[in-house]
Amino acid sequence: MSGKLILIPTPIHESLPLEPVAQSMLLENALDEKTIIAVEEHKVGRQRWLKWGLPRECIEHFVLFNEHTSSKEIPELVKKLKAGFNIYLMSDGGLPAFCDPGQKLIESCHKQGIKVTSTPFPNSIALAVSLSGFPHDTFYFAGFIPLKSPEREASLKRLALSPEMSILMDTPYRLGKILSELQELLPANREIFLASDLNSPDELLLRGPIQTIINSLKPSEKREFILLIAPQQRP
Repeated sequence: MSGKLILIPTPIHESLPLEPVAQSMLLENALDEKTIIAVEEHKVGRQRWLKWGLPRECIEHFVLFNEHTSSKEIPELVKKLKAGFNIYLMSDGGLPAFCDPGQKLIESCHKQGIKVTSTPFPNSIALAVSLSGFPHDTFYFAGFIPLKSPEREASLKRLALSPEMSILMDTPYRLGKILSELQELLPANREIFLASDLNSPDELLLRGPIQTIINSLKPSEKREFILLIAPQQRP
């Protein structure tokens, strides 16, 4: 059975404490032989790790994962994940995989069917972007889609034609409706990412062609969700 890639958002300022769920999870699992800790920089990672009272024994086994090492490390980390290791990905400060090389690692995980999740993070939009693994050098936040046509139809058509990644929202009871509407507008091979009930026991993350997403849900399923449309593939 494959392991999981777990994002560990860290405080932007070094004086602040680590989020309690993340700290508890690392205290419980950091010394497990099937655990890998990936950090952005060794020095910063060590300093923060010790400040948060995490096991000193782990430091010498940190894996360095940044823009200089990612091309080499991604195949190795995916191999470890497929072998049952759990990987905790930490940045120097902030949300891993948001506008950093973690995006390509997450994309590789989705393609290999490896579970990706995160410890609690207060911004659902940024978290959904990170967990999607979609390239997001630029993206458009559409927010809640208009309820009534023709505004609703025009808004969805605009998003379907946009070359950049788009983020949209709607109420839980319109999840099935918006997926059906997008199915009529998007090319069959253009991927979407459904992030629902983030940071909850019922969290569901689905990425793939829209028909695959629809097939993975129960009819009339109601969930809090954020929907991302992948950027158009470049020729």
